[in-house]
Amino acid sequence: MEKSFGSENEAISDALTGAGHDILADARHALTNREQSDAQAVHAYRKTMKRWRALLRLLKPFLGEEGRSLDRQARDFAHEFAGARDLQGALDALADLGAPDQGVPRVSLTAMQSRLVEARQAAEASTLNEERRQRLTGALNAATLALECWPLERIPFSQIADELARTYRRARWAVPRRWSSARGEEIHELRKRVVAHRHQMEFIAPLWPRMIKMWVGEAQRLRDRLGRHHDLEMLKALTAVREPLAQWREPMLPAIAVRQAAHLREAAELAGQLFAERPKAFRERIAALSRNRTD
Repeated sequence: MEKSFGSENEAISDALTGAGHDILADARHALTNREQSDAQAVHAYRKTMKRWRALLRLLKPFLGEEGRSLDRQARDFAHEFAGARDLQGALDALADLGAPDQGVPRVSLTAMQSRLVEARQAAEASTLNEERRQRLTGALNAATLALECWPLERIPFSQIADELARTYRRARWAVPRRWSSARGEEIHELRKRVVAHRHQMEFIAPLWPRMIKMWVGEAQRLRDRLGRHHDLEMLKALTAVREPLAQWREPMLPAIAVRQAAHLREAAELAGQLFAERPKAFRERIAALSRNRTD
């Protein structure tokens, strides 16, 4: 049963404010929960920053310089963990290559895994120290106070729908015309835009949980495929000359290419379904949801 709200503006205000508080609480938990490993903490924190930036971008026209400043801060903080996260992505890619038919010997996979784990632990030790935990937690506390002052109840849903459509359009434009020849940078850019679209749709899920849940699920499936492709790009970069996995470059490159092609075939099908509508039609669908809810 869908949640009942007093008015349209109150509904979207409650949904977005609740999303903001949940995101910041999750980020704070990622930094303060000592029961998880540093790798888990880095991964959880970076995930929450993607959600936070998606919310800030959705509200960009309404928050002015404060919103832009918070977005830059979140970007810079997340980048501080990029090295450790890329190494974790390479480890995930190794797992993706773990099937016996990929042509990479098990002994080689094990040796590469050990080398990457060692490098990731060294990167985490230099980034997730106590001083940084406290600095990031302080920034989250300040962001929470800022959130309390946002005039979200004054924003009509029609303007939120415009911003949702804008993010949808950006993601749709980023879909490659020819997937087979798309560069890694193009796929990574599409992935970032799909992530933003997915999170922004999730923010309005409390208003229409059944419809939005299905949409978010499809966007997540696409994001997963694009993410696996990007992880394989990280792994490939680590096989270059003077990189930690250079000695395994010859057997790795063909195996990586095969897996990337498989992920792109699936991604092309998912993107064709998710972005079948023109942005104007997508905007009208979102607006119709609002009308149907209040009629």
